[in-house]
Amino acid sequence: MKEGYILALDSGTTGNRAIIFDKEQNIIAKSYKEFSQIFPKPGWVEHDPEEIWMSARQVVDEVISRVGLKSIKSLGITNQRETIVLWDKKTGKPFYNAIVWQCRRTSELCKKMKEDGMENSVHEKTGLFLDPYFSATKIKWLLDNIEGLKTKAEAGMVLCGTIDTWLLWKLTGGKVYATDYSNASRTMLFSLRLLDWDKGLCELFGVPMRILPALLESSGLFGYTDKSLFGREIPITGVAGDQQSAMFAQGCFEPGIVKNTYGTGLFLLMNTRDKIHLSKNLITTVGWKIKGEVDYAVEGSVFIGGAAVQWLRDGLKFFKDASETEAIANSIGSTEGVYFVPALVGLGAPYWDPGARGMITGITRGTRVAHIVRAALEAICYQTRDVLEVMADELDIRLKRLQADGGACQNNFIMQFQADILGVPIERPKAIETTALGVAGLAGLATGLWDSKEEFLSMRLPDREFYPEMGEEDREIRYSGWKYAVKKSLSKHE
Repeated sequence: MKEGYILALDSGTTGNRAIIFDKEQNIIAKSYKEFSQIFPKPGWVEHDPEEIWMSARQVVDEVISRVGLKSIKSLGITNQRETIVLWDKKTGKPFYNAIVWQCRRTSELCKKMKEDGMENSVHEKTGLFLDPYFSATKIKWLLDNIEGLKTKAEAGMVLCGTIDTWLLWKLTGGKVYATDYSNASRTMLFSLRLLDWDKGLCELFGVPMRILPALLESSGLFGYTDKSLFGREIPITGVAGDQQSAMFAQGCFEPGIVKNTYGTGLFLLMNTRDKIHLSKNLITTVGWKIKGEVDYAVEGSVFIGGAAVQWLRDGLKFFKDASETEAIANSIGSTEGVYFVPALVGLGAPYWDPGARGMITGITRGTRVAHIVRAALEAICYQTRDVLEVMADELDIRLKRLQADGGACQNNFIMQFQADILGVPIERPKAIETTALGVAGLAGLATGLWDSKEEFLSMRLPDREFYPEMGEEDREIRYSGWKYAVKKSLSKHE
C-alpha cells in the first residue's frame, strides 16, 4: 500500500482529536472536541468514559465525512496514559468514572507502601515509582471502594484498561480486548524484563490477572472497527501511549535525542534502545514494540505544564484564551522576581512529591496579572530544565538539541525562554501534533504506507529553530531563584 490516508485518533487528557494524514505527513482533515473534567474532591480528577467514547466517535465521524471512507486505509489510537477504566464485560457499562493520571486520591496508599519498604521491588520490576500517577493503585482503589466490584473481578465479569483499551473495545464492538506494550508499561503491573503482566505485582495490588487485556505490538493488526460505526470495517494497525507516540514522530530512535511534549503536562523522553536504565529520578518505560523488538526509554514526567495556563484561564479568569499569554508575557521585561511553582497535583519528575502544593512567590505591591502569567510560562521551561539536568547527569549524555512538540510549543515566548534557560537550540517541527503523527506512523508501517521508520522520519519538516540569547550569568541567577521557590513548595519543607 503506497496510497491512501491514515486516520489517527488522539485521545488526550482534555479532549479527543482525529487527524487524517497522507504519506507526506500533510494533514488532510482534523477535528477536536473537549470532554468534561470532573473534580469530586480536592486532588481528585475523573473523566466520564462514555463521554470520551462519544467525543471520539464524533471527531472520527467528522474527518471521515470530509475525505470519504474509501481513502482511509487504517486507523491508529494514541491516548492519555495511566488513566484507568473498569467496565462490565457483559453490558459494556463502566462501573465508575475513569480515574485520570493526574488524580492524587491514592497518595496515602502510596505513602504507606513506601513506608512498608515496597518501592524498591516495584521499581526494580516496573521502572516506575510508587506514585498515584500510575494505574495500579487506581485499580486497587476502584476494586476496594465500589461495592461488589472485587467479587465480580475475581469471577471474570470485569474488564480493565487504559483509555486505548477502552476505545479499542468500543471501536471493535467488544471484539478486541487488548493494549500495547507502551501503555502496559505504565500500569505498574507490567514487568519490563519479562515483557508481560507480573503475577507478584498483581497480588501486591490486589488485581486479578484475568481482568487485564491481551498484550500486542505497537505496530500491527489489532482488529477492525465494527461495520455499524462508519459503514465499513477499518483496520486498526497502531496503538501507543501519547508520549511514546510523540517520541516516534520526533525520530527519537537513538540515545541522545530528547523530545519534550508541551501539553497538559510536560513529557521528556529519550530512547535507550534495548537497555533498561533504572533511575532514581526518571521513569523507565517501554517506548514501543515492533516486529519483535522492544525499544526502552527514560522519561521525565512533569504533571502540570500547559494545565497551569488552563488554570489561570478557567480558575482565575486572567484571560479568555491561552493564545493571549504570549503577548501578555512579552508586555513586561521580566517577572520582577515572581515565581510560580505549579504543583497543583503535587510534583512529578524529578521531585516525586505528591504532597507538594502550588505556590506563587516574590509577590510585591507592584505585581500584576502579567507577572503571574509570565511566571507560569517560565515555570514550564524551568521544569523542563529540572528533568534534563537529571537525564544528562544519570546517562552521562550532554543535550545538544531539544525537539519540541505539543500545543504549548506554538507559544514563541515559551520556546525562546526555553532555549535561553537551557542554553541549547530548540527545534519545533512543522507538524506539532506529533502524538497523532507518531501513531499514524506506527499504523502506516503495519500497512506498508512507509517501508521503514527511517522513511517515515525522512518526511519530517522543521518549522523554526530557537537559539539562546540569554547570558550565562543571567540564566543561572534565574534558575537558582526557581530552585529556591520549588524548595518552599515541597511537602517535607512545610
